[in-house]
Amino acid sequence: MPIRLAIVDGQTLSRYGLCVLVAHQSDMDIVAECQSATDAPAMIAAARPDVVTVDVALPDGDGLLLARELRGRYPDLGIVMLASRQEDDVLFRALETGVSAFVPKTAPEREVLCAIRHAAVAPLSFTASGLATAVARRRIMQDRLALSPRETQVLRLLHDGLSVPAIASQMFISVSTAKTYVARLYEKLGATSRAQALMCAMHHGLIQYHEDASSNESEGWQGGRAGADRRGGPVRSLALVGSGPGDLGQANGQTLNGVRG
Repeated sequence: MPIRLAIVDGQTLSRYGLCVLVAHQSDMDIVAECQSATDAPAMIAAARPDVVTVDVALPDGDGLLLARELRGRYPDLGIVMLASRQEDDVLFRALETGVSAFVPKTAPEREVLCAIRHAAVAPLSFTASGLATAVARRRIMQDRLALSPRETQVLRLLHDGLSVPAIASQMFISVSTAKTYVARLYEKLGATSRAQALMCAMHHGLIQYHEDASSNESEGWQGGRAGADRRGGPVRSLALVGSGPGDLGQANGQTLNGVRG
């Protein structure tokens, strides 16, 4: 029985290209397509595909937020994330979100087709052609930064939104010592502000991007609702990545089986 495929992509040429590619495959059929996060839920509910491809950057929102919601509603749905560029932080966000595969749009046709077939038979495992290399790069950068336990604690408290005096109180140190720790952390991360430090730490895998979303709030897929926690929409936060050997899952070649954020 052919794989029932749906497409969510804001670019007309991308949708057309996938349609042409799939038309030549005897084991795949496209059953639905749309161009926005807003239309995707109804499309998926009506078409009931085996696999859906989702663009990371949709015209009206974040494709990864949409993917997280779809995973919550449809545990057996294969989800293939497509991105214009292969960036490590986006790849790891995709892994944490619960998608089945991550593929750059510049990948060879065979890689795209393999990702779709993988998602159809193993929706709860993750595959990406550059996964092993990305994990290695992240490990090297984490070793290079080598935050001390105190600096890691400061990073956690900065993430929690504490002021320098509050950090000093929490760590039972003087304000001047807390300022020294913060300054040292900023220097290692090449940052000049709290926001830059947190974003840099996220980029290098010291903290991870995390969304907590209500699966019943459809507005959560729209970029404009990204912070609408009062209405049940997604709440974005940065959570510290564990420093143990399992913080990125068990990498086996290019695939992580059953890894979920």
